[in-house]
Amino acid sequence: MPRSTDAAPNPTDPSDPADIAAARPRLLRWYRKHKRDLPWRRPAPGSRYPDPYRVLVSEAMLQQTRVDTALPYFERFVAELPTLDALAAADEQRVLRLWQGLGYYRRARNLRAAAQAVAQDHDGQLPSDVDDLLTLPGVGRYTAGAVASIAFNRPAPIVDGNVARVLCRWRRIESPVQARPTQDKLWRLAELFVQGTRTPGDVNQALMELGATVCTPRSPDCPRCPLRQDCQAKAQGDPESLPNKTKPKPLRVEHHDVVALPRGDKLLWAQRPDAGLWSAMWQMPTLQSADPPSQSALIDWAKQTTGLNTDLPAEPLDVFEHLTTHKRLRYRVHLARAVSGRLRKGAGVWRSPEQTHDLPLPNPQRRALSAVQTALEALKKTGTPTGSAAR
Repeated sequence: MPRSTDAAPNPTDPSDPADIAAARPRLLRWYRKHKRDLPWRRPAPGSRYPDPYRVLVSEAMLQQTRVDTALPYFERFVAELPTLDALAAADEQRVLRLWQGLGYYRRARNLRAAAQAVAQDHDGQLPSDVDDLLTLPGVGRYTAGAVASIAFNRPAPIVDGNVARVLCRWRRIESPVQARPTQDKLWRLAELFVQGTRTPGDVNQALMELGATVCTPRSPDCPRCPLRQDCQAKAQGDPESLPNKTKPKPLRVEHHDVVALPRGDKLLWAQRPDAGLWSAMWQMPTLQSADPPSQSALIDWAKQTTGLNTDLPAEPLDVFEHLTTHKRLRYRVHLARAVSGRLRKGAGVWRSPEQTHDLPLPNPQRRALSAVQTALEALKKTGTPTGSAAR
Protein backbone atom coordinates (compact mmCIF):
# COMPACT_ATOMS: atom_id res chain seq x y z
CA MET A 1 0.00 0.00 0.00
CA PRO A 2 1.51 3.41 -0.90
CA ARG A 3 2.73 5.63 1.90
CA SER A 4 3.11 9.39 2.04
CA THR A 5 6.47 10.86 3.00
CA ASP A 6 4.71 13.72 4.83
CA ALA A 7 4.18 11.79 8.05
CA ALA A 8 4.57 8.49 9.80
CA PRO A 9 1.77 6.80 11.73
CA ASN A 10 1.42 8.25 15.21
CA PRO A 11 1.60 5.46 17.80
CA THR A 12 0.37 7.66 20.63
CA ASP A 13 -3.10 7.84 22.15
CA PRO A 14 -5.46 9.35 19.53
CA SER A 15 -6.56 11.90 22.12
CA ASP A 16 -3.03 13.10 22.92
CA PRO A 17 -3.47 16.78 23.97
CA ALA A 18 -0.01 17.64 22.64
CA ASP A 19 -0.94 16.54 19.13
CA ILE A 20 -4.14 18.56 19.30
CA ALA A 21 -2.38 21.65 20.64
CA ALA A 22 0.04 21.47 17.72
CA ALA A 23 -2.70 20.92 15.12
CA ARG A 24 -5.14 23.57 16.32
CA PRO A 25 -3.22 26.69 15.13
CA ARG A 26 -2.79 25.21 11.65
CA LEU A 27 -6.47 24.39 11.53
CA LEU A 28 -7.50 27.90 12.59
CA ARG A 29 -5.15 29.63 10.14
CA TRP A 30 -6.58 27.53 7.32
CA TYR A 31 -10.17 28.27 8.39
CA ARG A 32 -9.72 32.03 8.64
CA LYS A 33 -8.24 32.08 5.18
CA HIS A 34 -10.58 29.68 3.38
CA LYS A 35 -13.94 29.70 5.24
CA ARG A 36 -17.07 30.24 3.21
CA ASP A 37 -19.07 33.43 3.75
CA LEU A 38 -22.29 31.96 5.10
CA PRO A 39 -25.11 34.17 6.42
CA TRP A 40 -25.36 32.44 9.80
CA ARG A 41 -21.63 33.01 10.41
CA ARG A 42 -21.73 36.80 10.12
CA PRO A 43 -21.49 38.72 13.43
CA ALA A 44 -24.73 40.13 14.78
CA PRO A 45 -24.92 43.94 14.97
CA GLY A 46 -22.88 45.12 17.93
CA SER A 47 -21.40 41.69 18.62
CA ARG A 48 -18.29 39.70 17.74
CA TYR A 49 -20.39 36.56 17.40
CA PRO A 50 -23.27 35.47 15.17
CA ASP A 51 -26.92 35.91 16.12
CA PRO A 52 -27.84 32.88 18.31
CA TYR A 53 -31.23 32.56 16.59
CA ARG A 54 -29.62 32.36 13.15
CA VAL A 55 -27.16 29.76 14.40
CA LEU A 56 -30.02 27.68 15.81
CA VAL A 57 -32.02 27.87 12.56
CA SER A 58 -28.99 27.01 10.45
CA GLU A 59 -28.06 24.02 12.59
CA ALA A 60 -31.62 22.69 12.39
CA MET A 61 -31.61 23.04 8.61
CA LEU A 62 -28.14 21.54 8.15
CA GLN A 63 -29.02 18.28 9.86
CA GLN A 64 -28.99 15.80 6.94
CA THR A 65 -28.96 18.68 4.43
CA ARG A 66 -26.08 20.17 2.43
CA VAL A 67 -25.16 23.84 2.81
CA ASP A 68 -25.92 24.74 -0.82
CA THR A 69 -29.37 23.18 -0.48
CA ALA A 70 -30.15 24.85 2.83
CA LEU A 71 -29.00 28.37 1.90
CA PRO A 72 -32.10 29.63 0.03
CA TYR A 73 -34.39 28.09 2.63
CA PHE A 74 -32.45 29.79 5.42
CA GLU A 75 -32.63 33.19 3.72
CA ARG A 76 -36.38 32.88 3.16
CA PHE A 77 -37.05 31.55 6.66
CA VAL A 78 -35.22 34.31 8.55
CA ALA A 79 -36.63 36.96 6.21
CA GLU A 80 -40.19 35.96 7.15
CA LEU A 81 -39.44 34.95 10.76
CA PRO A 82 -36.46 37.12 11.74
CA THR A 83 -36.50 36.49 15.50
CA LEU A 84 -37.22 33.78 18.05
CA ASP A 85 -40.34 35.68 19.10
CA ALA A 86 -41.62 35.72 15.51
CA LEU A 87 -41.05 31.98 15.17
CA ALA A 88 -42.69 31.25 18.53
CA ALA A 89 -45.80 33.18 17.47
CA ALA A 90 -45.99 31.68 13.96
CA ASP A 91 -48.69 29.21 12.98
CA GLU A 92 -47.33 25.67 12.48
CA GLN A 93 -48.69 25.51 8.93
CA ARG A 94 -46.76 28.67 8.04
CA VAL A 95 -43.54 27.21 9.47
CA LEU A 96 -44.03 23.96 7.56
CA ARG A 97 -44.73 25.89 4.37
CA LEU A 98 -41.46 27.82 4.76
CA TRP A 99 -39.68 24.50 5.34
CA GLN A 100 -41.37 22.80 2.38
CA GLY A 101 -38.81 21.03 0.22
CA LEU A 102 -36.15 20.55 2.90
CA GLY A 103 -37.65 17.33 4.21
CA TYR A 104 -37.36 15.90 7.73
CA TYR A 105 -40.17 18.17 8.85
CA ARG A 106 -39.83 17.16 12.48
CA ARG A 107 -36.88 19.59 12.52
CA ALA A 108 -39.23 22.48 11.70
CA ARG A 109 -41.73 21.49 14.38
CA ASN A 110 -39.00 21.10 16.97
CA LEU A 111 -37.51 24.46 16.01
CA ARG A 112 -40.85 26.18 16.54
CA ALA A 113 -41.37 24.31 19.83
CA ALA A 114 -37.88 25.35 20.97
CA ALA A 115 -38.69 28.99 20.20
CA GLN A 116 -41.88 28.71 22.24
CA ALA A 117 -39.96 27.14 25.15
CA VAL A 118 -37.42 29.99 25.03
CA ALA A 119 -40.23 32.55 25.05
CA GLN A 120 -41.92 30.85 28.00
CA ASP A 121 -38.97 29.73 30.13
CA HIS A 122 -36.02 31.96 29.20
CA ASP A 123 -37.55 35.43 28.75
CA GLY A 124 -37.19 35.16 24.97
CA GLN A 125 -33.38 34.85 25.13
CA LEU A 126 -31.73 31.71 23.80
CA PRO A 127 -29.64 30.28 26.67
CA SER A 128 -25.88 30.11 26.33
CA ASP A 129 -25.32 27.13 28.60
CA VAL A 130 -25.21 23.65 27.04
CA ASP A 131 -27.31 22.07 29.80
CA ASP A 132 -30.03 24.71 29.38
CA LEU A 133 -29.96 24.32 25.60
CA LEU A 134 -30.40 20.57 25.96
CA THR A 135 -33.77 21.14 27.65
CA LEU A 136 -35.19 22.66 24.45
CA PRO A 137 -37.27 20.46 22.10
CA GLY A 138 -35.19 18.91 19.33
CA VAL A 139 -31.87 20.19 20.70
CA GLY A 140 -29.34 17.40 21.19
CA ARG A 141 -25.70 17.33 22.14
CA TYR A 142 -24.46 18.46 18.73
CA THR A 143 -26.89 21.39 18.31
CA ALA A 144 -26.36 22.54 21.90
CA GLY A 145 -22.59 22.51 21.38
CA ALA A 146 -22.87 24.37 18.09
CA VAL A 147 -25.06 27.16 19.48
CA ALA A 148 -23.06 27.49 22.72
CA SER A 149 -19.68 27.63 20.97
CA ILE A 150 -20.50 29.59 17.80
CA ALA A 151 -22.99 32.11 19.21
CA PHE A 152 -21.69 32.42 22.80
CA ASN A 153 -18.01 31.38 22.53
CA ARG A 154 -18.43 28.59 25.07
CA PRO A 155 -15.86 25.71 24.95
CA ALA A 156 -18.47 23.12 23.97
CA PRO A 157 -17.48 20.33 21.56
CA ILE A 158 -19.46 19.15 18.54
CA VAL A 159 -19.33 15.98 16.46
CA ASP A 160 -21.31 15.77 13.22
CA GLY A 161 -20.61 13.65 10.14
CA ASN A 162 -17.97 16.05 8.84
CA VAL A 163 -16.14 16.29 12.16
CA ALA A 164 -16.27 12.52 12.66
CA ARG A 165 -14.74 11.93 9.23
CA VAL A 166 -11.89 14.39 9.84
CA LEU A 167 -11.05 12.96 13.25
CA CYS A 168 -11.33 9.31 12.20
CA ARG A 169 -8.88 9.93 9.37
CA TRP A 170 -6.53 12.19 11.29
CA ARG A 171 -6.10 9.72 14.18
CA ARG A 172 -6.90 6.61 12.11
CA ILE A 173 -9.83 5.43 14.19
CA GLU A 174 -10.88 2.19 12.51
CA SER A 175 -13.71 1.00 14.75
CA PRO A 176 -17.26 1.49 13.36
CA VAL A 177 -18.06 5.17 13.58
CA GLN A 178 -21.62 4.58 14.87
CA ALA A 179 -20.41 2.41 17.77
CA ARG A 180 -20.70 3.93 21.24
CA PRO A 181 -16.98 3.53 22.11
CA THR A 182 -16.03 5.27 18.85
CA GLN A 183 -18.47 8.09 19.50
CA ASP A 184 -17.08 8.52 23.00
CA LYS A 185 -13.56 8.76 21.56
CA LEU A 186 -14.61 11.30 18.93
CA TRP A 187 -16.39 13.52 21.46
CA ARG A 188 -13.29 13.37 23.68
CA LEU A 189 -11.13 14.48 20.75
CA ALA A 190 -13.55 17.27 19.87
CA GLU A 191 -13.60 18.38 23.52
CA LEU A 192 -9.81 18.61 23.59
CA PHE A 193 -9.85 20.73 20.43
CA VAL A 194 -12.02 23.42 22.06
CA GLN A 195 -10.36 23.38 25.47
CA GLY A 196 -7.77 26.05 26.08
CA THR A 197 -8.62 28.16 23.03
CA ARG A 198 -10.07 31.67 22.98
CA THR A 199 -12.20 30.88 19.91
CA PRO A 200 -13.95 27.53 20.40
CA GLY A 201 -16.65 28.47 17.90
CA ASP A 202 -14.04 28.97 15.18
CA VAL A 203 -12.39 25.66 16.07
CA ASN A 204 -15.68 23.79 15.74
CA GLN A 205 -16.55 25.52 12.49
CA ALA A 206 -13.05 24.84 11.17
CA LEU A 207 -13.44 21.10 11.75
CA MET A 208 -16.85 21.13 10.06
CA GLU A 209 -15.59 23.25 7.17
CA LEU A 210 -12.60 20.98 6.65
CA GLY A 211 -14.85 17.94 6.40
CA ALA A 212 -17.30 19.69 4.09
CA THR A 213 -14.82 21.17 1.62
CA VAL A 214 -11.50 19.28 1.82
CA CYS A 215 -11.72 16.03 3.80
CA THR A 216 -14.72 14.91 1.76
CA PRO A 217 -16.13 11.35 1.68
CA ARG A 218 -14.73 10.76 -1.81
CA SER A 219 -11.48 12.10 -3.28
CA PRO A 220 -10.31 14.13 -0.27
CA ASP A 221 -8.02 17.00 -1.27
CA CYS A 222 -5.16 16.04 1.07
CA PRO A 223 -2.60 18.56 -0.33
CA ARG A 224 -4.90 21.41 0.86
CA CYS A 225 -5.50 19.96 4.32
CA PRO A 226 -3.94 21.78 7.30
CA LEU A 227 -3.79 18.47 9.21
CA ARG A 228 -2.03 16.51 6.46
CA GLN A 229 1.40 16.44 8.08
CA ASP A 230 0.23 14.25 10.94
CA CYS A 231 -2.83 12.60 9.41
CA GLN A 232 -2.46 8.89 9.99
CA ALA A 233 -4.89 7.87 7.26
CA LYS A 234 -2.95 9.93 4.72
CA ALA A 235 0.27 8.38 5.96
CA GLN A 236 -1.20 4.96 5.21
CA GLY A 237 -2.37 6.16 1.79
CA ASP A 238 -6.03 5.24 2.26
CA PRO A 239 -8.03 8.16 3.72
CA GLU A 240 -11.12 7.18 1.73
CA SER A 241 -11.33 3.92 3.67
CA LEU A 242 -12.36 5.81 6.81
CA PRO A 243 -14.59 6.22 8.66
CA ASN A 244 -15.82 2.64 8.85
CA LYS A 245 -19.59 2.42 8.80
CA THR A 246 -21.83 -0.49 9.65
CA LYS A 247 -23.94 -1.76 6.77
CA PRO A 248 -27.37 -0.08 6.81
CA LYS A 249 -30.49 -2.18 7.17
CA PRO A 250 -32.56 -2.67 3.98
CA LEU A 251 -35.27 -0.05 3.56
CA ARG A 252 -38.81 -1.22 4.18
CA VAL A 253 -40.99 -0.89 1.06
CA GLU A 254 -44.32 0.93 1.32
CA HIS A 255 -46.76 1.71 -1.50
CA HIS A 256 -48.46 5.10 -1.85
CA ASP A 257 -51.27 5.48 -4.41
CA VAL A 258 -52.23 9.10 -5.02
CA VAL A 259 -55.78 9.57 -6.33
CA ALA A 260 -56.10 13.06 -7.84
CA LEU A 261 -59.77 14.06 -7.86
CA PRO A 262 -60.52 17.16 -9.97
CA ARG A 263 -63.64 19.30 -9.87
CA GLY A 264 -63.42 21.91 -12.55
CA ASP A 265 -60.06 23.60 -12.05
CA LYS A 266 -59.76 22.40 -8.44
CA LEU A 267 -58.35 19.30 -6.81
CA LEU A 268 -59.28 17.59 -3.57
CA TRP A 269 -56.75 18.04 -0.76
CA ALA A 270 -56.71 16.28 2.61
CA GLN A 271 -54.63 16.92 5.71
CA ARG A 272 -52.44 14.12 7.02
CA PRO A 273 -52.77 12.92 10.64
CA ASP A 274 -51.14 14.88 13.44
CA ALA A 275 -48.59 12.13 14.05
CA GLY A 276 -46.25 10.16 11.85
CA LEU A 277 -44.52 10.92 8.56
CA TRP A 278 -45.34 14.40 7.16
CA SER A 279 -47.75 14.97 10.05
CA ALA A 280 -50.33 17.75 9.57
CA MET A 281 -49.14 18.43 6.01
CA TRP A 282 -51.43 18.22 2.99
CA GLN A 283 -51.82 15.75 0.15
CA MET A 284 -54.16 14.58 -2.54
CA PRO A 285 -56.05 11.51 -1.24
CA THR A 286 -53.36 8.85 -0.86
CA LEU A 287 -53.70 5.19 0.06
CA GLN A 288 -50.72 3.76 1.95
CA SER A 289 -50.35 -0.01 1.85
CA ALA A 290 -47.83 -2.81 2.21
CA ASP A 291 -48.72 -4.19 -1.24
CA PRO A 292 -49.93 -2.35 -4.37
CA PRO A 293 -53.75 -2.36 -4.44
CA SER A 294 -55.81 -3.48 -7.41
CA GLN A 295 -57.72 -0.90 -9.41
CA SER A 296 -61.03 -2.01 -7.92
CA ALA A 297 -59.63 -1.87 -4.39
CA LEU A 298 -58.37 1.65 -5.03
CA ILE A 299 -61.79 2.75 -6.35
CA ASP A 300 -63.49 1.24 -3.27
CA TRP A 301 -61.02 3.00 -0.98
CA ALA A 302 -61.64 6.34 -2.72
CA LYS A 303 -65.39 5.88 -2.28
CA GLN A 304 -65.06 5.06 1.43
CA THR A 305 -62.64 7.92 2.03
CA THR A 306 -64.27 10.70 0.03
CA GLY A 307 -67.85 9.62 -0.59
CA LEU A 308 -67.33 9.98 -4.37
CA ASN A 309 -67.76 7.34 -7.05
CA THR A 310 -64.85 7.57 -9.45
CA ASP A 311 -63.58 6.39 -12.79
CA LEU A 312 -59.95 5.38 -12.60
CA PRO A 313 -57.77 4.87 -15.70
CA ALA A 314 -55.92 1.58 -15.93
CA GLU A 315 -52.49 3.22 -16.15
CA PRO A 316 -51.08 5.72 -13.63
CA LEU A 317 -49.87 9.15 -14.71
CA ASP A 318 -46.55 8.79 -12.96
CA VAL A 319 -44.60 6.13 -11.07
CA PHE A 320 -41.61 7.03 -8.89
CA GLU A 321 -39.82 6.26 -5.64
CA HIS A 322 -39.10 8.46 -2.65
CA LEU A 323 -36.60 7.43 0.02
CA THR A 324 -36.90 8.31 3.69
CA THR A 325 -34.54 7.33 6.48
CA HIS A 326 -36.17 3.94 6.97
CA LYS A 327 -38.49 3.42 4.01
CA ARG A 328 -38.57 3.11 0.24
CA LEU A 329 -41.88 4.67 -0.80
CA ARG A 330 -43.21 3.58 -4.18
CA TYR A 331 -45.64 6.11 -5.63
CA ARG A 332 -48.28 5.73 -8.31
CA VAL A 333 -50.23 8.84 -9.33
CA HIS A 334 -53.73 8.34 -10.70
CA LEU A 335 -55.98 10.97 -12.28
CA ALA A 336 -59.54 9.94 -11.38
CA ARG A 337 -62.88 11.38 -12.45
CA ALA A 338 -65.61 11.77 -9.86
CA VAL A 339 -68.81 10.75 -11.66
CA SER A 340 -71.30 10.94 -8.79
CA GLY A 341 -71.68 11.31 -5.06
CA ARG A 342 -71.27 14.02 -2.46
CA LEU A 343 -67.99 14.80 -0.72
CA ARG A 344 -67.94 13.27 2.73
CA LYS A 345 -67.72 15.80 5.57
CA GLY A 346 -64.11 16.23 6.66
CA ALA A 347 -62.73 14.42 3.61
CA GLY A 348 -60.83 17.46 2.40
CA VAL A 349 -61.02 20.81 0.66
CA TRP A 350 -61.17 21.82 -2.99
CA ARG A 351 -58.27 24.00 -4.06
CA SER A 352 -56.82 24.90 -7.43
CA PRO A 353 -53.06 24.35 -7.72
CA GLU A 354 -52.62 28.13 -7.53
CA GLN A 355 -54.50 28.15 -4.20
CA THR A 356 -52.14 25.71 -2.47
CA HIS A 357 -49.50 28.32 -1.64
CA ASP A 358 -50.47 28.22 2.04
CA LEU A 359 -50.64 24.40 2.24
CA PRO A 360 -47.38 22.65 3.14
CA LEU A 361 -46.99 19.71 0.75
CA PRO A 362 -44.53 16.82 1.10
CA ASN A 363 -42.06 16.58 -1.78
CA PRO A 364 -43.67 13.48 -3.33
CA GLN A 365 -47.02 15.27 -3.42
CA ARG A 366 -45.42 18.21 -5.19
CA ARG A 367 -44.10 15.86 -7.86
CA ALA A 368 -47.50 14.18 -8.09
CA LEU A 369 -49.18 17.58 -8.48
CA SER A 370 -46.84 18.43 -11.35
CA ALA A 371 -47.86 15.26 -13.20
CA VAL A 372 -51.54 15.97 -12.54
CA GLN A 373 -51.29 19.56 -13.77
CA THR A 374 -49.67 18.40 -17.01
CA ALA A 375 -52.43 15.86 -17.55
CA LEU A 376 -55.18 18.37 -16.79
CA GLU A 377 -53.75 20.86 -19.27
CA ALA A 378 -53.81 18.16 -21.93
CA LEU A 379 -57.42 17.35 -21.09
CA LYS A 380 -58.42 21.01 -21.41
CA LYS A 381 -57.13 21.04 -24.96
CA THR A 382 -59.30 18.04 -25.85
CA GLY A 383 -62.37 19.35 -24.00
CA THR A 384 -62.62 16.26 -21.78
CA PRO A 385 -64.61 16.86 -18.54
CA THR A 386 -62.73 16.53 -15.26
CA GLY A 387 -65.24 15.54 -12.63
CA SER A 388 -67.94 18.17 -12.88
CA ALA A 389 -70.55 15.70 -11.56
CA ALA A 390 -68.94 15.63 -8.11
CA ARG A 391 -70.54 17.88 -5.51
